[in-house]
Amino acid sequence: MNLEKFFTELKRRNVYKVAVAYAVVAWLLIQVATQVFPFFEVPNWAVRLVVLLIVIGFPIALVIAWAFELTPEGLKRTEVADAAPAPRSRSRAWIYVVLIAGALSAGLFFLGRFTASTKQSLPAEVPSKSIAVLPFDNLSSDKENAYFASGIQDEIITRLAKIADLKVISRTSTQQYQSKPGNLAEIAKQLGVANILEGSVQKAADQVRVNVQLIQVASDSHLWADTYDRKLVDIFVVESEVAKAIADALQAKLTGGEQQALAVKPTNNSEAYDAYLRGLALEVRASSPTDSEKVVGFYERAVQLDPAFALAWARLSRANAQLYFGGLDKTSARRDATERALNTAQKLQPNSPETLLAQAYYQYWVLRDYELAKATFGRVRELVPGSSDVPAALALIARRQGQWDQSVAYWEQTLALDPRNTQWLGLAAETYAMLRQFPAALKTYDRMLDILPNDPDALASEAKIYQTEGNLEQAGKLLAGVNAQTHSFNVIATKINQLILERHCDEAIRLIQSRLTESRDLSDIEKLFNPFFLVFAQECAGDIAGARATAQQLLPSLETLVKKDPDNPNFAAALSLIHAVLGEKDAAIKEAERAIALLPSAKDAVDGPTHEENLAFVEAMTGEKDRAIPRLQRLLEIPYTNCLTPALLRIDPKWDPLRGDPRFDKLCEEKKP
Repeated sequence: MNLEKFFTELKRRNVYKVAVAYAVVAWLLIQVATQVFPFFEVPNWAVRLVVLLIVIGFPIALVIAWAFELTPEGLKRTEVADAAPAPRSRSRAWIYVVLIAGALSAGLFFLGRFTASTKQSLPAEVPSKSIAVLPFDNLSSDKENAYFASGIQDEIITRLAKIADLKVISRTSTQQYQSKPGNLAEIAKQLGVANILEGSVQKAADQVRVNVQLIQVASDSHLWADTYDRKLVDIFVVESEVAKAIADALQAKLTGGEQQALAVKPTNNSEAYDAYLRGLALEVRASSPTDSEKVVGFYERAVQLDPAFALAWARLSRANAQLYFGGLDKTSARRDATERALNTAQKLQPNSPETLLAQAYYQYWVLRDYELAKATFGRVRELVPGSSDVPAALALIARRQGQWDQSVAYWEQTLALDPRNTQWLGLAAETYAMLRQFPAALKTYDRMLDILPNDPDALASEAKIYQTEGNLEQAGKLLAGVNAQTHSFNVIATKINQLILERHCDEAIRLIQSRLTESRDLSDIEKLFNPFFLVFAQECAGDIAGARATAQQLLPSLETLVKKDPDNPNFAAALSLIHAVLGEKDAAIKEAERAIALLPSAKDAVDGPTHEENLAFVEAMTGEKDRAIPRLQRLLEIPYTNCLTPALLRIDPKWDPLRGDPRFDKLCEEKKP
């Protein structure tokens, strides 16, 4: 084939001209589709169809240009047109078509770029039917009644969240604000809402006054306001009336089921409701197992006063399930209490969102039946579409199943509903850290610190990430103010770990001993684990005899805990390390392997691998290098809580027995991206 003749023939048959003209006109049509169609709200599939047809049409146009010629008499096959007498001059119309189409394309392109940048500079549209309920002001003479105002606010939010036509911000995102702040516009922007409800509660004996006002932030106008003077036993009617009035003011459509849900009166016993509200208020701010036990006590008091109080039974089940799942009380007694409370709630109100939520948490936290729990959470989502609890729970379940991308997607949904919920922000950041996406984790913790400046727990969480990256200098700066008087055990534990990683082991010993002797309000978990930390701080300092003496003192109490709660993997893991320190190799490995069997990674992708890491530590201490090193190699490749990194292997004294082995030294090397 003669290529020169072929290209000459392409030119003679006007194929080049058709290709250029087609490309310019096609570009014009694409600009029209992408820039003009959205203005008239033409669906996206129509834009995609235009582009697809243009692509398909290009080779067809070239074939037609080759086979046919446009003549004054019309479209003729090229062979016929060639046989006819040649015209005096060729038309230049195609040039004008190209120029005009090109000018229009360029105009539309720059118009699109201009309008796109203008649109991006404007804030996203806030739904008109969106609302945040700020903390209610406690006007009671008894300031201890603050729990009551907090409970009323929570109950109104709960009722509003059952209305599918409303976007309702969770209480945990609003509780950081004052009752009547002056910067409503800024708060509305932070929460992504158009309306804000302010209120106050005054309680004296069995009389309650509730004052509420609904404000449209953009216009700074009151859409609705009212004052309710009622008996305490009628407070539920007030909560329902407030929710209905808000729905009316925002023109939200209520289904028959939603109207019934708003009108539910959970109890006729004012004392039972008072105990329930106390539990609810404490549950929001609970920061220790001791607090969680008090929450259980309030709910137990509520159901004792009113055995038909289904809502309190559901909350009691959840509170017990959380203690069971937390790892310190996995006894059959706690499990039975959880199930008994759930069964009672199911008998009283089997299809209420609160009962279904308790059922879902029982399936998740106690049974660890993730698929069953997801199905139940799905039912709750249909009943309470505005609740952030459901996508957050689904995010937590997804990561337990090792479905990490799905977990991240659920966190995005959760934070859209509850953007300033520091609990959800912390858990989302924790998820990024497990994935070793440390910049994303730090950015999310910074969002927490924007809400809670200098919060010790958030700072400690950031310090953990810097420790994991091997940046002990930055971690130390964040933990500089931590001492024996620091309240949070999580912060203290992070500081102790920092000192050990820095190999300031004597200082770690002094901090632990000061904590044990000077602090009177230690939680049960800290009373158990401070001596445990002391063992390894003493080992780090080279005081092997002291470490073994402390371990020997700790052994009886640990063995008692294991006998009381034999299915607790945390106790088995702790016992394995104490046996290892005491030189009891077989017992140490046996308990470490038992911890893995109780919570395997296949069942829990978050905490399961920590027991594999514990076994590797035991193996390192007992001279089993050939078993420990391959285990560490696997752990470096998977996400999990407090995950290993090459930096941690390099700096953590716990891995000193493995140093010098070429296989271990290779694991300490950072992989190049």
